[in-house]
Amino acid sequence: MKFVQRAVSLLALVGLCLTAAAPQAALAAGGRTITVATDATWPPMEMVDANKKIVGFDIDFMNAIAKEAGFTVKYKNTAWDGIFAGLSAGRYDAIISSVTITPERQKQYDFSDPYINIGQILVVPKTEGRVTRIADLVGKAVGAQIGTTGAFAIKKVNGVELKNYDEIGLAFEDMAAGRIAGVVCDEPTAAHYALQRAEYKAKFKIVGKPFTSESYGIVVKKGDKALVALLNKGIRAVKAKKIEDKLRKKWLR
Repeated sequence: MKFVQRAVSLLALVGLCLTAAAPQAALAAGGRTITVATDATWPPMEMVDANKKIVGFDIDFMNAIAKEAGFTVKYKNTAWDGIFAGLSAGRYDAIISSVTITPERQKQYDFSDPYINIGQILVVPKTEGRVTRIADLVGKAVGAQIGTTGAFAIKKVNGVELKNYDEIGLAFEDMAAGRIAGVVCDEPTAAHYALQRAEYKAKFKIVGKPFTSESYGIVVKKGDKALVALLNKGIRAVKAKKIEDKLRKKWLR
């Protein structure tokens, strides 16, 4: 009887160990669905197309990561001003939304390896005079999406009023209407609005050079090392296979 009881106890212990290890093993091997938040108002990185589908460089890049690392992605369109709080609350597993890796954010969240480098740049109306930097717009208002590195850059310039927007497209609408004198955003987004949008090409110009060098990363909860490792596995494979170059040609013209 004691032998049987010990055997049963041993089997139960093994079962518990296997159960506890199963999520980590499944994650390491892929085969899971990861819910990823994105603020799809930041073309050409993430946006909603005419068919109401979320598309863009980040989306294609994330899909490529998932394919290489062996997991499935489910996207959740989430407003930028609440996107980090949603991650902390467990409403999704990760964020890919043109998120710059900063020391402040790294204190609260973990990041994947950087997957692309981007700079902030200034867009102004063509009617503006000799403007090459934010400081040339002292006494005027300059727009950016709230909580972005573009907004942080404007805030540092004395004498320039920062006007925050929930969506970057609203800032460009205000500039077209003459309500603000400039917009600061990432290079690809600036090019999308100033060089590719038919209604704005004749009105706006990109001035100066990018004045920051920033790395984007995928954000996960602090301490989720297994998910970071899985994402990094995919990123390394995407870069090794030159998939990134194809996506740059497709989206970042």
